[in-house]
Amino acid sequence: MPGFSGGGAVTRSTLRQQIADALRDEVLAGRLQPGQEFTVKEIADQYGVSATPVREALVDLSAQGLLDADQHRGFRVHEYSADDFRGMLEARTLVIDGMFRALTDGHLVHLRPDEPRVAAALAGVRRRGEEAQRAALAGEVTVLIGYDLRFWRELGSVFGNPYLTDFLHRLRVQTWVCVVQQLRLLPDLRGRLWAAHTDLVDALSHRDTDAARAIVASYNAHALSLVEGLTGGGMGKGPSQGPARGERPAPGADTLP
Repeated sequence: MPGFSGGGAVTRSTLRQQIADALRDEVLAGRLQPGQEFTVKEIADQYGVSATPVREALVDLSAQGLLDADQHRGFRVHEYSADDFRGMLEARTLVIDGMFRALTDGHLVHLRPDEPRVAAALAGVRRRGEEAQRAALAGEVTVLIGYDLRFWRELGSVFGNPYLTDFLHRLRVQTWVCVVQQLRLLPDLRGRLWAAHTDLVDALSHRDTDAARAIVASYNAHALSLVEGLTGGGMGKGPSQGPARGERPAPGADTLP
């Protein structure tokens, strides 16, 4: 039986989404381990619901790359490799770099940081970043994941393109799933998690594209170093080795999600 912490029946009409969200949170929290298997019936029994919304939720999570479907054995939590992680970082970086250019080059007036709507949105994103920073500095990885996901989703929504926002959110969920198990191998995360959210917003607010790119590049380099160090290039084993040679740490960080 999977290691679910949530109890009680799910009763609202959006069963499919609620179950998908609950299971995604279990994976992000590390309570559902990579490779762990379960069936539709087990999930339905856990939440006291019928099989149909459970099956739909599991299919949704499979489409998002978090679960693998096995026709004869049910579902299992997807096991990512370090190569998967590198690919995610590359895809994320290409998209984010394009966003930064659009936000800071001044050619798209409705995306200029001094435009009232954008300025207000960035101020809201910064507040979310402050919450993420507090969680990071305290080493509260579960709290950090929630705020970090919201921070990047809200930053993406500044551009008013829901497809772009959803794409980046899915990538960020996947990258968190890749590293959450490795982070939990470390005994004390206080002061060791990325805490430069507000630095990034400030750089974008000042149209400092170079600074924004440097922050994200350092963020990605340390995240990759963490995964490769803890796993020896795979996933799930090996000691932490710290940042790669020649990489500069992001402000407030020596390991990253």
